[in-house]
Amino acid sequence: MMEESVMNRESNSYTLIYTTVVVILVAVALAFVSQTLRPQQAKNEAIDKMQQILNSLRIKADSGNAEAEYEKRIVDSYVVNVKGEKVDGDAFSTELAEELNKPEAERKYPVYEAKIDGKTKYILAMRGVGLWGPIWGFMTLDDDKNTVFGASFGHSGETPGLGAEIDKPGFGKEFIGKKFFNSDGKFVSIAIVKPGKTVQGQDYVDGISGGTITSQGVDAMLLNSIGVYIEFLKK
Repeated sequence: MMEESVMNRESNSYTLIYTTVVVILVAVALAFVSQTLRPQQAKNEAIDKMQQILNSLRIKADSGNAEAEYEKRIVDSYVVNVKGEKVDGDAFSTELAEELNKPEAERKYPVYEAKIDGKTKYILAMRGVGLWGPIWGFMTLDDDKNTVFGASFGHSGETPGLGAEIDKPGFGKEFIGKKFFNSDGKFVSIAIVKPGKTVQGQDYVDGISGGTITSQGVDAMLLNSIGVYIEFLKK
């Protein structure tokens, strides 16, 4: 009987059943862990987003005080349609990347308002594509809805030391004081140029040295992302 039992354990059927049971148990364990950790992951993602928004306001916040600073600084938030009209929706949960994949008439664009030294600032979301993956950011405009007060950028996998430099504070600071509309009131965006180069007819900042593709991605992101807010900015 013992010899038969050993033979059964060495059979293909036993191996298949044993493997299947192990796979099911591991899958159940992973699903349980994922469900358990999901609330904390969602909270971490929200705090990270708050930090990015605050960075565009030139306010440095860490994971410990981001929520408090966000509540203190952001006085209003809403979504607008392509006509610049406020519509139903929640700005914080609206992801621009998803909205840009919808028909234009169905899109909703998040807007945040902050008060800095008693003056209103408008924070707009941005989304684009770099060399290796998505890039994103937030652009804060003064109450004229034209002049840049601050900017923050992020990426998912740009080259360290090159394109990845867009998430450094120094890059965002280059945009301060730049304008998206020219003196005739036409939206021309802000150009990203090779260091040392210039461009006529619009404000510009130096791109990342050695990060040409990422810089081009930021240039396109500014044009396309801020461009969807044109009617809102004109109001």
